[in-house]
Amino acid sequence: MLLLYMLPMAKRFNHQMVLVLAITLLLINQSEQLESSQTRTLLRVRSLLNYPDILSSWNSSIDFCNTEPTSQVTVVCYEKSITQLHIIGSKGTPLLPRNFSMDSFVKALGKLQDLKVLTLVSLGLWGPLPGKISRLVSLEILNMSSNSLYGTIPHELSSVTGLQTLILDDNIFSGQLPEWLGSFPILTVLSLRKNLFNGSLPESFTGLENLRVLALSHNHFYGEVPDFSSLTNLQELDLEDNAFGPRFPRLGNKLVRLVLGKNRFRSGIPSELSSFYQLEWLDLSLNGFVGPFPPLLLSLPSITYLNIADNKLTGMLFENTSCNAELEFVDLSSNLLSGHLPSCLSDSKDRVSLYARNCLATGNQNQNQNPFSFCHNEALAVGILPHHQKSKISKIALAMAITGGIIGGIVVLGLVFMFVRRSNADNTTKKPTTRLIAEKASTVYTSKLRGDARYMSQTTNMGTLGLPAYRTFSLEEIEVATNNFDTSAFMGEGSQGQMYRGRLKDGTYVAIRCLKMKKSHSSQSFMHHVELISRLRYRHLVSALGHCFECYLDDSSVSRIFLIFEYVPNGTLRSWISGGHERGSLTWAQRISAAIGIAKGIQFLHTGIVPGVYSNHLKTTDILMDQNLVAKISSYNLPLLAENVDKVGHGTSAPTKDPSTSTRVSYDDKSDVYDFGVILLEMILGRPSKSKNQVQILKNQLEAIMATDDVTRRRVADPAVRTSCSDQSLKTMMEICVRCLVKSPAERPSVEDVLWNLQFAAQVQDAWKVDSQSSEGSPVSPFEPPHLRVAFR
Repeated sequence: MLLLYMLPMAKRFNHQMVLVLAITLLLINQSEQLESSQTRTLLRVRSLLNYPDILSSWNSSIDFCNTEPTSQVTVVCYEKSITQLHIIGSKGTPLLPRNFSMDSFVKALGKLQDLKVLTLVSLGLWGPLPGKISRLVSLEILNMSSNSLYGTIPHELSSVTGLQTLILDDNIFSGQLPEWLGSFPILTVLSLRKNLFNGSLPESFTGLENLRVLALSHNHFYGEVPDFSSLTNLQELDLEDNAFGPRFPRLGNKLVRLVLGKNRFRSGIPSELSSFYQLEWLDLSLNGFVGPFPPLLLSLPSITYLNIADNKLTGMLFENTSCNAELEFVDLSSNLLSGHLPSCLSDSKDRVSLYARNCLATGNQNQNQNPFSFCHNEALAVGILPHHQKSKISKIALAMAITGGIIGGIVVLGLVFMFVRRSNADNTTKKPTTRLIAEKASTVYTSKLRGDARYMSQTTNMGTLGLPAYRTFSLEEIEVATNNFDTSAFMGEGSQGQMYRGRLKDGTYVAIRCLKMKKSHSSQSFMHHVELISRLRYRHLVSALGHCFECYLDDSSVSRIFLIFEYVPNGTLRSWISGGHERGSLTWAQRISAAIGIAKGIQFLHTGIVPGVYSNHLKTTDILMDQNLVAKISSYNLPLLAENVDKVGHGTSAPTKDPSTSTRVSYDDKSDVYDFGVILLEMILGRPSKSKNQVQILKNQLEAIMATDDVTRRRVADPAVRTSCSDQSLKTMMEICVRCLVKSPAERPSVEDVLWNLQFAAQVQDAWKVDSQSSEGSPVSPFEPPHLRVAFR
């Protein structure tokens, strides 16, 4: 009986064991399926990234959650789910191929639902960032630096409320920052360095109470900085190389790093900055700050780096001024500081101290200091009055000194006038009734113009151009260089004056432009123009080397101005396109390189100096090629020339003049973009356009041809380059050309957008060349973005 009773129980027990085992196996199988799904996702990511070398170890059998992390690739898992993915490529990684889709890439990543940290750096990603990125709902840290992402930040990202760090440095994002970007409740790091963002900062940023790092350097932001005094956790603020200003921003005193260099601040330094006891790094250079420099900044308890160079800060320093022992770098250069150099800056060998171009008593004649009167007068010019005791004696002494100075000056001027008149009377038959006035623009007006102009970093490093320093030439030097303006030295004449080729005593060839002045102005009235000209020195410009004034004796007004430029003897761009040059025609790659150089030259004219130089009416005959085939703009709209010929513009009006010029008011930069489109048209077709109507006809033809096949596009191109260019680079150049020639200035691309696309064209051309060599001349390019047009703003 007992055996009969236990037998059914044994059967029931076996059935339960089988059921438990089945459930266990099912769970294991589901776990494997989950892991397999994520494995497939990572392998899909590898495929979309074009199988980079750093992911060569990834395969279907690898256990991603237990792989050893490296400096380039790391996968972190929690409970069999991927929570962190770090992929970091090499700097300079080329763009991903033509079949890459940013939308598909982000869609694949969206399957990693538990992903909290995503780092994708230097992988050649390109295209707009899709809104699908918001599918990563658990995302806390997003870093997609050093790629070629463009467009705006997608609004869908605002739904990822747990985002703590957003880093999009070194991309091509553009447009204004949206207000919703300031609505992330726990955002601690926002870094958007080296992009093309513009506009003012959203006021919503003042609500980012947890923000610790705000880095927006190297963009095109402008206007007042919002009141950040409520951001009590902010430790780093980097706004370098924008156009913020003019007032110093209101900030919290817990900052550790503050960088405001290369902006347009024109106010004084607030006294409360001396109470920023955690401040380690302070950069206020290349602005227009005025007022007294607070010496207490040198002794802040945490300060290690201090740079206030190239401002208009005043005040007196003393030898016993103290410095923080940890201070490693100090740059006080190019201000209006006087007194004695603090001993803490001159005695320490472990500290870099720069203080040239002030009015400091350094005890060393080689420290390039200005006389005290220079800083005194400049301080008065910017409205910084020195403190005086209101004593009767000092007023009397001052009045006597002024009166004595005036009387003495009159006597001296009288003697000089009599001497000059007598000497000129003796030489009337030998010389015309003009005399040379030699002003040194670089010393007379540099300080004044420094407050009016913001120069690009290229202008501060002239050594790389291989050019001598800008200087004043004497009339005798110019006469000797041109053999007294012999006809053999004559190069041509236009509305900008006569051009001569000259050779200086040291053997250097120069181009000399002679301008006869129509208006009765003194040399001083032209000095601000000359100062601006002296700053137009750049790799892709025919740069200025110096000037010379010649004035009438009767009223000292300027009769002639000589502008001396570098001489570029290797022919015009047109001669290198049309085949008129003895060395043949430019290759397609060389044409793209020349186009990039011209675009960079235009960008420099617009932004390299303030006010910018616009409406330059450029033509291929205005572009010179140096011995290395570097393109240089030789004819640009110098304000001095425009004032002389009573018109805005440079040179005679070309028949291909921008049709919108007569009605356009606020699109000066887009006029040059149009002219650049005309230049591109000639580079593509190999022949110049004879009229603006012909330009529009050819532009319409190109627009229609772009939608056709490779063979048709090549048939239109210059025969000299028809077989040596990749289809994608040709199509890209056509695309840029068409967009530049749009009638409405507002719809034309910016110079920055043009540059990006030109560099893309160069890159795909190089890749095609390598690919065609490896596949015996295959004409198919592996690089073609499907929506290149959206890169234009």
